[in-house]
Amino acid sequence: MHGVEPVQGALTHNRWWVYQRERFPLAAHAPLVAAFSFCAVVYSAALRGEPGLPAPGTFFVAFVGALLFFLQLRIADEFKDHEEDCRYRPYRPVPRGLIRLRELAVLGVASAVAQLLLALWLHPPLVLVLLLVWGYLALMSHEFFVRDWLKARPVTYLWSHMLIMPLIDLYATACDWLSAGEGMGALPDGLIWFLLASFCNGVVIELGRKIRASADEETGVETYSALWGPRRALVLWLGAIGATAFFASLAAARIDILAPVLLLLLGVFAVAAFAAFRFMRAMSPGAGKRFEWISGVWTLVMYLGLGGGSLIWTM
Repeated sequence: MHGVEPVQGALTHNRWWVYQRERFPLAAHAPLVAAFSFCAVVYSAALRGEPGLPAPGTFFVAFVGALLFFLQLRIADEFKDHEEDCRYRPYRPVPRGLIRLRELAVLGVASAVAQLLLALWLHPPLVLVLLLVWGYLALMSHEFFVRDWLKARPVTYLWSHMLIMPLIDLYATACDWLSAGEGMGALPDGLIWFLLASFCNGVVIELGRKIRASADEETGVETYSALWGPRRALVLWLGAIGATAFFASLAAARIDILAPVLLLLLGVFAVAAFAAFRFMRAMSPGAGKRFEWISGVWTLVMYLGLGGGSLIWTM
């Protein structure tokens, strides 16, 4: 019997590894969240006129907190979409029985406890911002109690769910400005442009991961290319990138790094526009995946541009 326990433990470990690989790939998410958190903390410090790198604990709490927020969003989606997944996407880990919803609920609670303990350790008032994000996430999980109404209005559904992005960003920046003793009512001047850039970037990511070639569309899977057609979906995706660039430029101007940040963003925008043009000319199967990758590259460039620029400016 002693030999059975290690085998069972290995199987349990393996199924969680499979789950994260399929539904929350850390290799893809962790670098993006790290860039997101680094930029949020460093940019906030730059707005306050603080030189140099932030304290390691500040970045650690911002990074782990943000990563766990995104994990909680994934877990909430598993519950929210369970019926549709069982019907249309039985290949996913939960419908096929790899992971149970009850186990995900325990994971979600454990992640919230970790966030709470980290916030208390860094600066207890940070818990107020944590509660704000949790509250909005809870409303999202229940589709704001108007699920059918939202489903019938895709644009409203999109922006109402993407508002979680600036809230997560607010938490990450609060790890700096709030823990520095600024107080809840004293947001650094200019932070609003950074939060708006975060909102628009969330739209970029959401649109980018749901644009597919016609041959890749699945019954019961709602994509923006199926809803609006590939051409219109790509125009809106490029528009969201442009809006992100606009607000990121305003954020960069606040700390006098407009030129290098704008140059970086224009370079990635040109790549995105070229990819969209090629896709429309030859909509080959699997080609839609490129927009998810470009959205990820765009996110890294924007946040690292602002974060790196902020760091250089303050040194």
